[in-house]
Amino acid sequence: MCSNYRPATVHHLEQLGADAQQLKLSAADTYPGGQAPVILSAEGKSRQCALATFGLLPVWAKDRSFAKRTYNARAETVAEKPSFRHAWSHRQLCVVPAAAFYEPCYETGKAVWWRIERAGGGPMAIAGMWETKRWPDGGPDLSFTMLTVNADDHPLMSRFHKPEDEKRTVVVLDEANIDRWLLASSPEQMRQLLANSQQVELVATEGRLGTN
Repeated sequence: MCSNYRPATVHHLEQLGADAQQLKLSAADTYPGGQAPVILSAEGKSRQCALATFGLLPVWAKDRSFAKRTYNARAETVAEKPSFRHAWSHRQLCVVPAAAFYEPCYETGKAVWWRIERAGGGPMAIAGMWETKRWPDGGPDLSFTMLTVNADDHPLMSRFHKPEDEKRTVVVLDEANIDRWLLASSPEQMRQLLANSQQVELVATEGRLGTN
């Protein structure tokens, strides 16, 4: 499960066809409750970019600390969970652009954080969902979560997390599936994309330093 990651740069967003010139982007890693860019679809048009809170905040959430519980959504149960089912049923889909994300590896007997990036460099397009809620302090209305799937058979992501824990990974979309995800017309199409999109080659480096 991805609890922290390095957001995409302006250059990365441009590579993904999104205009982020008006956004105030941070170069720091993002944790639940932090702000980061997402790519949205709206009125049939994709590749629109906005800042949002990492961690989905449904309309009934009392404060932003709720984001610490909703930064990832399991693809198997997303349609039933109260925090996620509204965004799922209304196809409020987004792409989370990332330079890298981090996962703990326990192969040495203790947690060692590794940086996961796209092989060959370039931005990752992680499948996500968004919600909107107006806050009295005037902060960003948008929030988002990353979709995850089982990674028991993934050649790389099966190495991470505690030995007794289920192996999970975020869903990294290839270029051909970005717009298909953003403009998916049914839950069936959404599930198919989540199930068939683990074709992007990823590489891992011990530690948090990398090429981006």
